[in-house]
Amino acid sequence: MQYKKFRQEIAPLCLRLIVGTGFMVHGWAKISRGTIGFEKLLIQTGIPFPHLSAILTPYVELTGGIAILLGAFVAIVSVPLVVIMLTAMFSIHLHYGFSSVNTIGLTDKGPLFGPPGYEINLLYIACLISLFLTGAGSLSVDKLIKGQKKAA
Repeated sequence: MQYKKFRQEIAPLCLRLIVGTGFMVHGWAKISRGTIGFEKLLIQTGIPFPHLSAILTPYVELTGGIAILLGAFVAIVSVPLVVIMLTAMFSIHLHYGFSSVNTIGLTDKGPLFGPPGYEINLLYIACLISLFLTGAGSLSVDKLIKGQKKAA
């Protein structure tokens, strides 16, 4: 395989590995702790339908993360994940500034961090848009499905 082709095949895989894992971890964290705490956060921030959103969002993150990781239905799954990131960015993170690491002090045990800014949201959104535009790559379920359709 040519080096340029190899890079084009590996790039979406790298994005999918980190983005898929990130969404799975965040979704599972909300589910495993119970969605009631997340619902309280949504109520505080004024998100519409907080009960429904608290139930749906973690499962969309978890299943969407799995789909991204596998490269399955990436173009479809990217849309609700971008919506989740935009909602989090505008309702929570925006007012803490850009940086995802806000050092607010120093203790004997090390730095003390404040709430994260919107930097991570933008990174996730950029990765999802890239996958949406370029596709999941050849090492993906989407490629297998496309290959089966061509064969049929």
